[in-house]
Amino acid sequence: MSRIGKAPINLADGVTLTVSDTNLVTVKGAKGELQHQIDRDIKIEVKDNEVVISRPTEQKRHKSMHGLYRSLIANMVKGVSEGYKKELELVGVGYRASNQGQLLDLAVGYSHPIVFALPDEVKVTTEMQKGQNPKVILESTDNQLLGLVASKIRSIRKPEPYKGKGIKYSDEVIRRKAGKSAAAK
Repeated sequence: MSRIGKAPINLADGVTLTVSDTNLVTVKGAKGELQHQIDRDIKIEVKDNEVVISRPTEQKRHKSMHGLYRSLIANMVKGVSEGYKKELELVGVGYRASNQGQLLDLAVGYSHPIVFALPDEVKVTTEMQKGQNPKVILESTDNQLLGLVASKIRSIRKPEPYKGKGIKYSDEVIRRKAGKSAAAK
Protein backbone atom coordinates (compact mmCIF):
# COMPACT_ATOMS: atom_id res chain seq x y z
CA MET A 1 0.00 0.00 0.00
CA SER A 2 0.97 3.60 -0.43
CA ARG A 3 2.71 4.87 2.67
CA ILE A 4 1.17 8.29 2.16
CA GLY A 5 -2.25 6.99 1.14
CA LYS A 6 -2.78 4.68 4.11
CA ALA A 7 -1.95 7.34 6.73
CA PRO A 8 -5.16 8.68 8.31
CA ILE A 9 -5.94 12.40 8.29
CA ASN A 10 -6.76 13.92 11.68
CA LEU A 11 -9.53 16.53 11.55
CA ALA A 12 -8.75 19.63 13.60
CA ASP A 13 -11.30 21.10 16.02
CA GLY A 14 -14.12 22.84 14.15
CA VAL A 15 -13.37 21.13 10.81
CA THR A 16 -16.06 19.00 9.17
CA LEU A 17 -15.62 16.80 6.12
CA THR A 18 -18.55 15.50 4.07
CA VAL A 19 -18.56 13.27 0.99
CA SER A 20 -21.50 13.40 -1.42
CA ASP A 21 -22.79 10.51 -3.55
CA THR A 22 -20.78 11.79 -6.54
CA ASN A 23 -17.55 11.78 -4.45
CA LEU A 24 -17.47 15.54 -4.04
CA VAL A 25 -15.47 16.19 -0.87
CA THR A 26 -16.45 19.33 1.06
CA VAL A 27 -14.28 20.54 3.94
CA LYS A 28 -15.58 23.35 6.17
CA GLY A 29 -13.59 25.13 8.84
CA ALA A 30 -12.99 28.43 10.59
CA LYS A 31 -11.23 30.02 7.59
CA GLY A 32 -13.70 28.92 4.90
CA GLU A 33 -14.91 26.06 2.75
CA LEU A 34 -13.16 24.02 0.04
CA GLN A 35 -14.49 21.43 -2.40
CA HIS A 36 -12.75 18.87 -4.60
CA GLN A 37 -14.05 16.16 -6.91
CA ILE A 38 -12.52 12.74 -6.12
CA ASP A 39 -12.38 9.77 -8.52
CA ARG A 40 -15.37 7.44 -8.07
CA ASP A 41 -13.17 4.40 -7.34
CA ILE A 42 -11.48 5.91 -4.30
CA LYS A 43 -13.40 5.38 -1.03
CA ILE A 44 -13.37 7.93 1.78
CA GLU A 45 -14.52 7.10 5.32
CA VAL A 46 -14.84 9.47 8.27
CA LYS A 47 -14.54 7.76 11.67
CA ASP A 48 -13.87 9.29 15.09
CA ASN A 49 -12.45 12.59 13.81
CA GLU A 50 -10.19 10.74 11.34
CA VAL A 51 -10.43 10.39 7.57
CA VAL A 52 -9.27 7.12 5.98
CA ILE A 53 -8.83 6.79 2.21
CA SER A 54 -8.78 3.38 0.53
CA ARG A 55 -8.45 2.03 -3.00
CA PRO A 56 -10.30 -0.96 -4.50
CA THR A 57 -7.45 -2.73 -6.35
CA GLU A 58 -3.69 -2.74 -6.82
CA GLN A 59 -3.89 -1.34 -10.37
CA LYS A 60 -1.32 1.31 -11.21
CA ARG A 61 -4.08 3.89 -11.76
CA HIS A 62 -5.59 3.27 -8.32
CA LYS A 63 -2.18 3.26 -6.64
CA SER A 64 -1.25 6.60 -8.15
CA MET A 65 -4.55 8.23 -7.12
CA HIS A 66 -4.48 6.86 -3.57
CA GLY A 67 -1.61 9.00 -2.23
CA LEU A 68 -2.58 11.97 -4.40
CA TYR A 69 -6.12 12.28 -3.04
CA ARG A 70 -4.95 11.72 0.52
CA SER A 71 -2.50 14.63 0.14
CA LEU A 72 -5.11 16.87 -1.49
CA ILE A 73 -7.64 16.22 1.30
CA ALA A 74 -4.97 16.75 3.99
CA ASN A 75 -4.08 20.10 2.36
CA MET A 76 -7.76 21.07 2.32
CA VAL A 77 -8.12 20.24 6.04
CA LYS A 78 -4.99 22.26 6.91
CA GLY A 79 -6.14 25.13 4.67
CA VAL A 80 -9.54 25.62 6.32
CA SER A 81 -8.09 25.33 9.83
CA GLU A 82 -4.73 27.18 9.60
CA GLY A 83 -4.46 28.58 6.07
CA TYR A 84 -1.41 28.90 3.84
CA LYS A 85 1.01 31.77 3.36
CA LYS A 86 3.65 32.51 0.71
CA GLU A 87 6.09 35.41 0.80
CA LEU A 88 7.73 36.84 -2.32
CA GLU A 89 10.67 39.22 -2.26
CA LEU A 90 11.53 41.79 -4.97
CA VAL A 91 15.31 42.07 -5.30
CA GLY A 92 16.59 44.96 -7.40
CA VAL A 93 17.22 48.70 -7.39
CA GLY A 94 13.98 50.62 -7.82
CA TYR A 95 11.73 47.55 -7.51
CA ARG A 96 8.44 48.41 -5.81
CA ALA A 97 5.18 46.66 -4.93
CA SER A 98 1.82 48.04 -3.86
CA ASN A 99 -1.72 46.78 -3.83
CA GLN A 100 -5.20 48.29 -4.06
CA GLY A 101 -7.61 45.55 -3.01
CA GLN A 102 -7.06 42.56 -5.30
CA LEU A 103 -4.84 44.44 -7.76
CA LEU A 104 -1.09 44.04 -7.28
CA ASP A 105 1.01 46.81 -8.85
CA LEU A 106 4.65 45.87 -9.50
CA ALA A 107 7.53 48.01 -10.75
CA VAL A 108 10.25 45.49 -11.59
CA GLY A 109 12.52 47.14 -14.13
CA TYR A 110 10.26 47.23 -17.17
CA SER A 111 9.31 50.48 -18.93
CA HIS A 112 5.78 50.16 -17.51
CA PRO A 113 4.28 48.97 -14.22
CA ILE A 114 2.80 45.47 -14.15
CA VAL A 115 -0.75 45.25 -12.77
CA PHE A 116 -1.68 41.73 -11.66
CA ALA A 117 -5.30 40.87 -10.77
CA LEU A 118 -5.56 38.27 -8.02
CA PRO A 119 -8.47 35.86 -7.46
CA ASP A 120 -10.86 36.61 -4.59
CA GLU A 121 -9.69 33.53 -2.64
CA VAL A 122 -6.15 34.96 -2.29
CA LYS A 123 -5.49 37.82 0.14
CA VAL A 124 -2.51 40.04 -0.68
CA THR A 125 -0.50 42.49 1.43
CA THR A 126 2.66 44.37 0.52
CA GLU A 127 5.48 45.58 2.78
CA MET A 128 8.08 48.19 1.90
CA GLN A 129 10.55 49.03 4.66
CA LYS A 130 13.59 51.22 4.26
CA GLY A 131 16.77 49.20 3.84
CA GLN A 132 14.94 45.96 2.99
CA ASN A 133 13.60 44.45 -0.21
CA PRO A 134 9.87 44.96 -0.90
CA LYS A 135 7.74 41.95 0.04
CA VAL A 136 4.48 40.58 -1.33
CA ILE A 137 2.62 38.34 1.15
CA LEU A 138 -0.07 36.02 -0.21
CA GLU A 139 -2.52 34.14 2.04
CA SER A 140 -5.23 31.63 1.13
CA THR A 141 -7.01 28.48 2.26
CA ASP A 142 -6.40 26.77 -1.11
CA ASN A 143 -2.79 25.56 -1.36
CA GLN A 144 -3.00 24.75 -5.09
CA LEU A 145 -4.37 28.16 -6.04
CA LEU A 146 -1.86 29.94 -3.78
CA GLY A 147 1.07 28.12 -5.39
CA LEU A 148 -0.24 28.88 -8.87
CA VAL A 149 -0.66 32.61 -8.15
CA ALA A 150 2.77 32.84 -6.49
CA SER A 151 4.47 31.15 -9.45
CA LYS A 152 2.68 33.45 -11.92
CA ILE A 153 3.89 36.52 -10.00
CA ARG A 154 7.44 35.08 -9.84
CA SER A 155 7.39 34.44 -13.61
CA ILE A 156 6.96 38.19 -14.27
CA ARG A 157 10.68 38.64 -13.48
CA LYS A 158 12.49 35.43 -12.51
CA PRO A 159 15.67 35.85 -10.46
CA GLU A 160 18.79 35.87 -12.61
CA PRO A 161 21.94 34.03 -11.46
CA TYR A 162 24.55 36.82 -11.84
CA LYS A 163 23.23 39.63 -9.63
CA GLY A 164 20.22 37.82 -8.12
CA LYS A 165 17.76 40.48 -9.33
CA GLY A 166 14.12 39.50 -9.79
CA ILE A 167 11.13 38.20 -7.85
CA LYS A 168 11.94 35.26 -5.59
CA TYR A 169 10.32 33.31 -2.77
CA SER A 170 11.60 34.55 0.59
CA ASP A 171 13.00 31.12 1.49
CA GLU A 172 14.47 30.49 -1.98
CA VAL A 173 18.23 30.33 -2.41
CA ILE A 174 19.50 31.62 -5.76
CA ARG A 175 22.57 29.80 -7.08
CA ARG A 176 24.95 32.55 -8.10
CA LYS A 177 27.32 32.35 -11.05
CA ALA A 178 30.66 34.08 -11.41
CA GLY A 179 30.79 36.81 -14.03
CA LYS A 180 33.37 37.19 -16.75
CA SER A 181 36.93 36.85 -15.58
CA ALA A 182 39.76 38.88 -17.13
CA ALA A 183 41.88 37.03 -19.68
CA ALA A 184 45.25 35.99 -18.28
CA LYS A 185 48.23 37.26 -20.30
